[in-house]
Amino acid sequence: MFRVNRIRSSRTLEKECKRNIELMWLMKCLVPDHNTISNFRRDNPKAIKKVFKATVNIAKNFNLIGGILIAGDGTKLRAQNSKKNNYNQKKIDRHIVYIENKLSEYCKALEEADDDKKKEIRDKIDKHKEQKKKYQEIEKQLKETGEKQVSTSDPESRHLIIRGMITEVSYNVQSTVDGKNKIPINYDVTNVNDSNAMTDMVEQAIEIVENNTFDAVFDKGYHKAEQLDNCHKLGVETHVAIPKPASNAPDKSFNVSEFIYNKQTDTYTCPAGQTLRTNGNWYKKKSYRVKQYKTSYCNGCELKKRCTRSKSKRLIERHEFAEALERNKKALKEHPKIYKQRQSIVEHPFGTIKRQWGFNYIMTKKTKERANADVGLIFIAYNLKRIFNLIGFEKFTDFLKAIIKSLISTFFAIKTPYLAKYRSINGFFTIISNYKIYFNNKPFFINLVKY
Repeated sequence: MFRVNRIRSSRTLEKECKRNIELMWLMKCLVPDHNTISNFRRDNPKAIKKVFKATVNIAKNFNLIGGILIAGDGTKLRAQNSKKNNYNQKKIDRHIVYIENKLSEYCKALEEADDDKKKEIRDKIDKHKEQKKKYQEIEKQLKETGEKQVSTSDPESRHLIIRGMITEVSYNVQSTVDGKNKIPINYDVTNVNDSNAMTDMVEQAIEIVENNTFDAVFDKGYHKAEQLDNCHKLGVETHVAIPKPASNAPDKSFNVSEFIYNKQTDTYTCPAGQTLRTNGNWYKKKSYRVKQYKTSYCNGCELKKRCTRSKSKRLIERHEFAEALERNKKALKEHPKIYKQRQSIVEHPFGTIKRQWGFNYIMTKKTKERANADVGLIFIAYNLKRIFNLIGFEKFTDFLKAIIKSLISTFFAIKTPYLAKYRSINGFFTIISNYKIYFNNKPFFINLVKY
C-alpha cells in the first residue's frame, strides 16, 4: 500500500506505523523498528522473488496471462552511489596527475616557507599523499577485477547512459511483460546494457507461460545477431527493432540492403548486376565472425563513386548469424502491427511505477541481489493492484480468504517442533507447497509456489 503512495524509507515507514490510521489498522498497532524493515528488504531477495512469482500465478489462474505476445525492455534506476564515488582508469589517472602536481607545488613552497607555515604545508602534503594512496588502491581493485569501472559505495552499480548524453550510476532493471493485460511476468536487475539480456528473458518467459509459440517484441537496444539466433532456436518469433547502420553508401540505393544474397551459390548480386564472391574464410570481429564478399569488376564500374568511398573495391561482410537477422527483419516487415504494440505493453508498468509511484531509485545497496529485492517489492505491488483492478474487489477478496483459511489449517496441522525447522520464509514456502487450496473447484495454491 505504502509503496504506491511513494513512501519507501524504512524510517518513514516506522513513523507511519505510529501516525497513519490506515496503517495502524492494517498492522493492528504493531510498530516494527526501521532496522527490521530495512533488514527484511536486505535479507529476503529470494523470498520476495517467490512472492512475485506467486502474483504471476494468481494472474494465470484468473486467465489474465495470454502467453501470445511478450514484450521486454529495461529501465535505469539510480543506485545509492554518487558519480563522485564511481571511478574508471581515466578518472583515476586524472586525480593522480592532479595530486602529483599539487605535491610538487607544496614541496617547492616548503623550501621557501617560513617556519610557522611549514607545519600547515606538511599537513597538506600528508593529506594529498593519503588521497593518492586511496586512488592507487582503487586502481589496484580495477586491475584485479578486470572491470572497466569501480563504485565505492554500491560496488555492483555502474555508470550507465540514461538517455542521450545523460548518465547516472544506476542499475538496469529488465522486465518481461505479457501483452494481454500488461502484467509483468519476470524481472531482473543487471548492471550492463540491454544487448545480451534477450535470450534469458525469453527462456524465462517460455518457462512461465509454458509455451514457445509467442511473439517476442523488443526495442533496438536488444538487436544482436547471436541473441536473435538463440531465440529462433528456442522456437520464438522475434520482432526486434533494427538500428540504423553505422555507415551507408554515398548513394542510398547502393546500401548493403540493396545487395541480393543467393544462398545456393553463397554470393551477392550488386545493384549493377555484378556477382560478389567469398573465399570461404571466416574473419574474426570483436565478438563474432564474418565472411567477406567482393568482385574485381569494381575498378572499372561507372557506378563506383555512388557505391563506395573506398579507393579499392566494395566489400560486403556477412554475419555468421545473418539468417537470424534476416528472419527478424522479415517478421518486422510482414507484421508491423505487432511491433507497434511494444511501447504500450512494456512501458505501462514502468510508467506507472516510475512516474505515478515515484520509484526512480534503488533503496538497497552493496549487491544486485539486494537491489532485486527492492525492485521485487514494487513489482509485487503493481501486479496485485493490476489483478485487483481487472477481476474486481469481491472475486479477489474471496480468493484471498480461501488462501488465509487454508494457511490457518496448515499451521495447526503441522507440529511445532517440525515448524521450528522452517522459521524462514523460504522454509515456509517449502512446507505449504505440499498443500492445495481449492477456489471455485480449482487447485490454486499448489500453482502459486510451484516454480
